Amino acid sequence: MVNKRNTLVLSLLLLAFSGAMSLAQSKGLLTMSVNSLMVFRWISIAVFVWFSFQNKSLTTWIMAGMIIGVEIGHDFSEFALSLNILSQIFLRLIKTIIAPLLFGTLVVGIAGHSNLKQVGRMGIKSLVYFELVTTVALFIGLAAINLSKAGVGITLAPVSGEKIEVKSQTATEIILHIFPENFAKSVVEGQVLQVVVFSILFAIGLAMVDEKRRKPMIDFAESLSETMFKFTNIIMYFAPVAVGGAIAYTIGKYGFDIFGNLFKLLLTLYVSLIAFLLLVLLPIALALKVPVKKFLNAIAEPVSIAFATASSEAALPRAMEEMELFGVPRKIVAFVIPTGYSFNLDGTTLYLSLASVFVAQAAGIEMSFGQQMLMVFTLMLTSKGVAGVPRASLVILLGTAASFNLPTEPIFMILGIDALMDMARTSVNVIGNCLATVVIAKWEGEFRKPETID
Repeated sequence: MVNKRNTLVLSLLLLAFSGAMSLAQSKGLLTMSVNSLMVFRWISIAVFVWFSFQNKSLTTWIMAGMIIGVEIGHDFSEFALSLNILSQIFLRLIKTIIAPLLFGTLVVGIAGHSNLKQVGRMGIKSLVYFELVTTVALFIGLAAINLSKAGVGITLAPVSGEKIEVKSQTATEIILHIFPENFAKSVVEGQVLQVVVFSILFAIGLAMVDEKRRKPMIDFAESLSETMFKFTNIIMYFAPVAVGGAIAYTIGKYGFDIFGNLFKLLLTLYVSLIAFLLLVLLPIALALKVPVKKFLNAIAEPVSIAFATASSEAALPRAMEEMELFGVPRKIVAFVIPTGYSFNLDGTTLYLSLASVFVAQAAGIEMSFGQQMLMVFTLMLTSKGVAGVPRASLVILLGTAASFNLPTEPIFMILGIDALMDMARTSVNVIGNCLATVVIAKWEGEFRKPETID
């Protein structure tokens, strides 16, 4: 494993060196033929692609697809313009996932966990806390992207037949738009918020049915969710090709200036996540007199796992074990952390509000405060229940873009740096869920002194 990682790093360094040589040549600092540099770059890319496929990681495959796309867009710009069809195929496949996935996961999440006779005060307190904290995260993301304006200046060219404006709506129209008049119509039109509202009401109604009659429907929803997870896994194997096509098209059409905006977006995300940790989670911990230093020691390993793997699930077992050692009763850990994986994704919700406004800025769309608030409300609902989905943020982001008539092109630009963003937001998800167990234990009066924490 170490050898594979080392060779992958070496291939990246070779790739960076070839890129630096090309940059030096373009600035007149290096006298070497353009064709020779192009051949050297393609050899470097071939080496990286070989080692990335040996690594058998979707993240490295997506990175390889992005690098190939950049080179094709640079060397064969006219041909690159025809590759947009690859990302469009991927987009269509993703859209087929959204409605059944949200329906299945929300029904299971609510009807399966909201039996108040069983979960009582703990369930209510957990859900209220989750909603308050994730809503604050959404607003921080919204504020950060409006301050940095990372998407401004991209100036996308309108695609024929695609709407890229957000129509002005009255308050009555906005409210009516939330509620579905026909579930099938909402699914066909891609009205994500309406699908979510129907699913929530359906799940609440199901929770009121006696257990014998409720179980078959919950089993169906669980089967539907699991099937859509597998369906998503299949589609994600096409993601490297789709990203390559999208990046090639973008570079062929807009050049390399786009990467300045992407770096600004990445920086905005990291700064806003740090602000969330310092301005929201830290004050909560201090207000409840959580031993912060010992808490940081306890979460160090699960957060490291989450950052390295970009997977909350990979950190789940260790996070649960450490929180129990930290002094949270097992019954609270067993309820709060798994529920938090559906309802308390602080890093992901912050990212979604930030990324959705970035898409609007990239398209040159001015969204009013009211329109941004409606989009935040949509994200607050659609971000629940899909923690187990690979690239869940992509699914939610594409669904939100469709609901607000936003272009999808900037989303595929974001996907090129998604691996770097995913590590940060996943780490914050884990930190938020670990702290949530302590908060609920404190509120229930069942928190005890840490056992084996140095």
